[in-house]
Formats: sequence, C-alpha cells, structure tokens
Amino acid sequence: MAIPTGLNNGIWTLDGSHSEVGFTVRHAGISKVRGNFDTVDAALHVGSSLSDSKVTATINTASFNSNDENRDGHVRGKDFFNVERFPEMTFESSSIDGAGETYQLSGNLTIRDVTLPVVFDTEFNGVAVDPFGATRAGFSGKTVISRKDFGLTWNAALEAGGVLVGDQVTINLDAAFVAPAK
Repeated sequence: MAIPTGLNNGIWTLDGSHSEVGFTVRHAGISKVRGNFDTVDAALHVGSSLSDSKVTATINTASFNSNDENRDGHVRGKDFFNVERFPEMTFESSSIDGAGETYQLSGNLTIRDVTLPVVFDTEFNGVAVDPFGATRAGFSGKTVISRKDFGLTWNAALEAGGVLVGDQVTINLDAAFVAPAK
C-alpha cells in the first residue's frame, strides 16, 4: 500500500509540545477520568510502502498526569503503574493498513512487562510546512484496552454496587511528527 502524500522516507520525530497521549476511564460508574502522559518519545519510520514503515513509542510512566495529585501518586504507585519497577510503557507497530485518511495501526503495547497486541484506529491529518520551514505530519488515533489484561487490577467496591475504576481504558493519540532534516 502507498505511503500518504507528503510523507517522505526517513525517520520522523515526535513533536512533544504539539502531541498528546491521553486516556479516559470510567470512574465510580458515573463519570470519566481523563489524563495524559507528559513525557513521550516516538518515531515514525517511513519506508517506501506501508509494509516498510513502522511507529515506535516510549512513554515515561512517572509522567502520568490527571490533574489530581493524590490520584496521580496512587496511579504511579504499586497498585497501578509501579513506576519504580516499570518506568516505561512501549509500543511498536507490526503493521499499518489503510489508505487516504483512515488507517489501522497494529502493534504490541507493553505495560508492566505485559505485552499484548492492540489496534489503533488512526486518522492521517495531513502534512504542512510551518512558518519556520519544518515539515510536519499530523495523526490522531484511538484504541480501547482492558487494564486488567496488563496487570492493572487494583479496584475498590462501591457501597451501592460496582467498582471505583472501570476496566476499559480508551487511549487517545494526537501526534505531530517532524520530517527528517534534508
């Protein structure tokens, strides 16, 4: 399959100040908690075709941020990410399929030393040259995982029934990559 128009061969680097790796998870069965990871390193390796291309990412688990210091400390601790023992999450794509603006980015996600396949439904948002002459490409993507599958099993029962933290976590990506220097 063909590479989207405007993506030149080479290694495109993530522009962290214009990108976000975020999540939503059900809280107490009635609302959703949102947050993100502030420190992410990723690369888009563009080959001559989609089958020759891949995406790699490393996420610093200690950079977890939900704008609630108590919750953030708990999630960074042993009940969830255990950042001292598991300082990183990683993703490495195994295939990219699609055309135009819609793609499926398949790969292996590793959280707490548990590696499982995931598929991100991804949108190619185009390529543009910024006012400083850098060529940028934008993407957005989404997948849903079971946190329990990755060993994130902590929970608390609610008096009215149910649990405090839902199992399904939606991961949302908004990524801007910068083309390799010529």
